[in-house]
Amino acid sequence: MKILVTGAAGFIGAAVLNRLLKERHDIVGIDNFSNYYDPSMKFARLDLLGISGRDIPSEIPVASSMYPRLKFIKTDLKDSEATDRLFEENGFDTVIHLAGQPGVRYSISNPRSYISNNIDVFVNILEGCRNHGIKHLVFASSSSVYGLNANVPFSESDGIAHPVSLYAATKKSNELMAHVYSHLYNLPVTGLRFFTVYGPWGRPDMSPHLFIDAILHDRPINVFNNGDMLRDFTYIDDIAESVARIADIIPHPDAEWDARTANPSSSCAPYRIYNVGCQHPVRLIDYISCIESAIGKEAKKIFLPMQPGDVYQTNSDSSSLAAAIGYSPSTTIEEGIRKTVEWFKSYYKI
Repeated sequence: MKILVTGAAGFIGAAVLNRLLKERHDIVGIDNFSNYYDPSMKFARLDLLGISGRDIPSEIPVASSMYPRLKFIKTDLKDSEATDRLFEENGFDTVIHLAGQPGVRYSISNPRSYISNNIDVFVNILEGCRNHGIKHLVFASSSSVYGLNANVPFSESDGIAHPVSLYAATKKSNELMAHVYSHLYNLPVTGLRFFTVYGPWGRPDMSPHLFIDAILHDRPINVFNNGDMLRDFTYIDDIAESVARIADIIPHPDAEWDARTANPSSSCAPYRIYNVGCQHPVRLIDYISCIESAIGKEAKKIFLPMQPGDVYQTNSDSSSLAAAIGYSPSTTIEEGIRKTVEWFKSYYKI
């Protein structure tokens, strides 16, 4: 296959590229190097894949020095004409769309970034897929779509009518838009609801990075809701493995789908939604203890109330994913945090 991976310099995108390179696919990775966080980490991720240099020209393919089947293109998916050229010139079979504006709290003060990067961009991706015969679109959704849902563990058959952040609302919108294109244009689409992804090369605005950095440098950490929150932490390698496997499984219309009950995870169109989580929620305070143990140092804690846009818990039922791909995320929080701390010390030379 020839595969397009968007957000290729991002945390999940780079990990997925690295996993796909183990197979004999031709891969094009793209990114626009947004400044949501320091782009130097994005360039460092690409360095590991043989894409070096910060002065990458726009819309000109750059070949990897390490992987003959990998090319990288700097482009901005908000540009509909550039996006159409990307599809026209490359003849992709599969698209793995991981680009977008992340972050729950950032969406409270910067809403327009989420509309342009998560809604407008997704329309351009969908149009590229339908106009250029894409055989399978896989895209990143989020556990945040469950919002105020209190049924745990979260199942793909649950309703997602009450998101509590604009970030979550844009991800829910992506799922709805994807179903429309699947239904109208017979476009095979799979959406993946990622649960609290962490690990080496994680974004510097995410809690593992913030906590590890603060503890190592004797700064206090903010602990929201007094540490009484649950998160289904899912290690990055498990995410990448799941994405790579699901890319090979093209969805078909569900012959058992009933419009009267309308299971939202499937359809009479070639459309599927899957949770991707470790299925072992961890309390925030216990997660912090795990980081403290890996570092060998206790954190200075500032206990604060729940923040706007946060939910009390994320807890996945990922059994549908396991049945589909024969794989289930299983990295323990202890192992994942240990590897993350080791990477952090190495990357920052501490």
